[in-house]
Amino acid sequence: MSITPDFEHLVPDVMLDAVEDALGVRMSGLATPLPSYINRVYETQTMDGTRLIAKFYRPGRWSREAIEEEHAFTLDCVADEIPVVAPMRLPSGATLHEADGICFAVFEKRMGRQFEIRTRTDWLRVGRLLGRLHVVGSRQDATHRTNLHPEESTSGHVDYLLDNGLVTPGYRAEFEEVADAILGEIYEPFDDPEFIRIHGDCHGGNILTRPGEGLMMIDFDDMMVGPPVHDFWLLLPGPVKECRAELGLLLRGYEQFREFDDTTLRLVEPLRAMRMIYYLAWCAHQVDDHRFQHNNPQWGSDAFWQREVADLTTQLQAIRE
Repeated sequence: MSITPDFEHLVPDVMLDAVEDALGVRMSGLATPLPSYINRVYETQTMDGTRLIAKFYRPGRWSREAIEEEHAFTLDCVADEIPVVAPMRLPSGATLHEADGICFAVFEKRMGRQFEIRTRTDWLRVGRLLGRLHVVGSRQDATHRTNLHPEESTSGHVDYLLDNGLVTPGYRAEFEEVADAILGEIYEPFDDPEFIRIHGDCHGGNILTRPGEGLMMIDFDDMMVGPPVHDFWLLLPGPVKECRAELGLLLRGYEQFREFDDTTLRLVEPLRAMRMIYYLAWCAHQVDDHRFQHNNPQWGSDAFWQREVADLTTQLQAIRE
C-alpha cells in the first residue's frame, strides 16, 4: 500500500460530479472537507437541502471486496436495529461507486456528540451495544478483511518496516529483536479463540450519543475479523488488572446478549503490542504524503525509533508478566 497521486485530482468539482452521477440528482456547490486520517471525506448537499457525506477511499488500502464487506457488516447491523452509520443504497442498488478508479460511498449526515463513559450505567450501555454488535458480527464471515491473528497481520507489518528500510540503521537490529520477541510470545495464544467480524477500532471517539436515540457506533473503516475482546480493551482507562470494575460492568451488559470467553482477557496485552506495530506500519505507508510529513516532522528519525523501541520493550515485559 503506497500513497498514490489520485487524490490530488479529487477537486470539489470532480467530487460533486461523481456524487451527482451516483445519486442521479443535482448537487449544490457545497463541498466541505472533513477530517480524515487516510481517506477523503466531504460534506455535500443536494439542491433540496439534504446534507450528505461522501467518503472516497484511499486507493490501494482496501480492495473493492473488502470495502463491500465493511458495508455489509453495517447494513447487517441496521437490519438488527443497531444504531450505526451505514452507506446509502443508491439507484443502482449498490453502496460502492467509482470515480476515475477511486471507490466512494455516500452516507446520510448524522449528528451526535462523543459519548463520555462516566457512570456504572454508561459502562453497562456500552457493553450492551457491543454484545448486540458481536451477535451480528458472528453470523457471517469477512474473507477480504484483516485477520487479527499476529501471523496474518503483525508479522507482515514488521516485514514491511524492515524490508523497506523504514527503521533507521542505528535501531534496526533492536527493533527487529524486540518485534521478533513479541511475535514469539503471542502467536500461540491466538490459535484457539473465536474470531468474528468486529469493529476493530472501538475507542470512545467512535461511540456517539444522540438525544432520544441512545448510543451509535461510527467509523467501521478498520472493521476486521478477530477475537471479540479486541473491541473491549481500547475503551478501558488502563490495563485490565487496574480496570476490573469497568470491565465487569462492560461484560455484564455484553452478556445480556452474548456469552464472553473470559480466558481471552490474556490477549489484551498482546493486542496492545499488535496495535503499536500496526500503527507504525500504517504511518510508514504515508511517509511520502506531504500532509503527513508536515504533521509528523520527526517520524522515522533516530530519536523516533529510540522511543518506539523503548515502548515496545516495555510492552514485551507487560506481555510476559
